[in-house]
Amino acid sequence: MNVYKTLPVPESKNYILREVRERDADDLLKVYSDEKAVPHFNGDNCHGDDFHYTAMERMKQAISFWLFSYENGYFVRWAVVEKSSGKAVGTIELFHRDSDKDYFDNCGLLRLDLISDCERVEVIEEIVSLLKDSAFDWFYCDKIATKVNPFADERKTAVEALGFKLCEEPLVGDGGEKYFDYYVLKK
Repeated sequence: MNVYKTLPVPESKNYILREVRERDADDLLKVYSDEKAVPHFNGDNCHGDDFHYTAMERMKQAISFWLFSYENGYFVRWAVVEKSSGKAVGTIELFHRDSDKDYFDNCGLLRLDLISDCERVEVIEEIVSLLKDSAFDWFYCDKIATKVNPFADERKTAVEALGFKLCEEPLVGDGGEKYFDYYVLKK
């Protein structure tokens, strides 16, 4: 399956992952302006973007960029929609990464941004479970990596329960920067 031609829409009991839409801006601004949530976001190798957005215009620009990136095959960013409320409570991104600089070659890189109320083990497990098995085929990779900062106990517990292991190797950025705290799931 080519995810850039047909976007899968995985769903679980409580969540559905679907394309990010411009009309998600109100919901997502609540996520990206949530000061308790922002430290969990992964801005590694994102040209200085910390994903802390407090203005609607900036949120709309981010959504436009995510849609452009999908259309051009750079990455997929799904909205994480809570079924009970119908609201977007975060986003999840995946893309294929090749590298001759580090361990993270032939890797699906996963970024999960959730509103702080959802930064709980059972929620993270449920959401990541929607992608973890299919991502190997969808993104033609032999491992999936996601960043978990050392303070993120709930996230660490969730990804470890799903089989991810801490990787001691740094992810090396475009400019040679070294990024740590990545957990890896091998195929």
